[in-house]
Amino acid sequence: MASLSLRHIYKKYPGGVTAVSDFNLEVKDKEFLVLVGPSGCGKSTTLRMIAGLEEISEGELFIGDRLVNDVAPKDRKIAMVFQNYALYPHMSVFENMAFGLKLSKVPKETIKKKVEDAARILDITHLLDRKPKALSGGQKQRVALGRAIVRDPQVFLLDEPLSNLDAKLRAAMRTELTKLHNRVGTTFVYVTHDQVEAMTMATRIVVMKDGLIQQVDTPQKLYDEPVNIFVAGFIGTPQMNFLNGSLEKKGNDVYFVYEGNSLKLPKEKAENPALAEYIGKEVVAGLRPECIEDNEKAIAANCADSCLDAYVDVTELMGAEIYLYLNVGEEGKLTARVSSRSTTRAGDTIKIGFEMERIHIFDKDTERCILH
Repeated sequence: MASLSLRHIYKKYPGGVTAVSDFNLEVKDKEFLVLVGPSGCGKSTTLRMIAGLEEISEGELFIGDRLVNDVAPKDRKIAMVFQNYALYPHMSVFENMAFGLKLSKVPKETIKKKVEDAARILDITHLLDRKPKALSGGQKQRVALGRAIVRDPQVFLLDEPLSNLDAKLRAAMRTELTKLHNRVGTTFVYVTHDQVEAMTMATRIVVMKDGLIQQVDTPQKLYDEPVNIFVAGFIGTPQMNFLNGSLEKKGNDVYFVYEGNSLKLPKEKAENPALAEYIGKEVVAGLRPECIEDNEKAIAANCADSCLDAYVDVTELMGAEIYLYLNVGEEGKLTARVSSRSTTRAGDTIKIGFEMERIHIFDKDTERCILH
């Protein structure tokens, strides 16, 4: 098993295009690390540099305590699982899983044991004689994982391995991958653009944008304490709501003011020294959908100092909850996640309340978070 160390890694292409900039990261042994971000943010390029499929323009990459910048991919003791599985169509499942070991001149008996052990872990023993064309998407995914497992790699690299599966199968495979990680006890580095995958599987998440690391943290910390507007909006489904307004002080109280509506901040937030220089200035307020209340009793009890009128544009019943898509003021759009027992309907004008103890305040110019 091994840790990974990426030190000031850059990837520059001819023509002055920089795909990854000053990437610094320490991946602990046996960690499940997920790189997440929108398309084109550099996450797959970073993974391919770890694998040795892309040359590193600048910086140093260590696997364990070994510098591997100039080490060939086959000698890095890593295994990579691709988005399209990359199975040989003319070979059986057994032959696909055994192929890398055969190339390495591993004895036949050892190959047979390793493949059978991996097949048992992945519950594909009954498929060993089949060809890939006779397999479902989920089964092909397991074969691709099995081919990686048999090599006993120090690091597993997975590049959007679930993106070709349907929604139900993706959810099932997320669970299987987590169980697999716990069972094999190897370092996993996983790339996805799906933040749900990142939140459910990772021990830590790296959020990337435009080739730069935005934040590295545990899933819960990213959700509760995003460092900027990009991370706040990217992590969470539905995404965080944002309103442009200003901070104003009245006596000892501080209010977030949006189009004439004054929303009172809780005492502990109002007294935070970080807010002092923003009084009287424009800021961006962020609030998660579950922190918006449409129930009159709950608003009266908890949100009496922080409510405003909203027009209900669309409602979506999700089973256990309802998403309300709201218009507030001239340009404000909010999404609220409320109880499935809510009687709010599209076309209603309702009063909504904000749980202000969970509000985030961002600097409008730098987009950095001032206050969680």
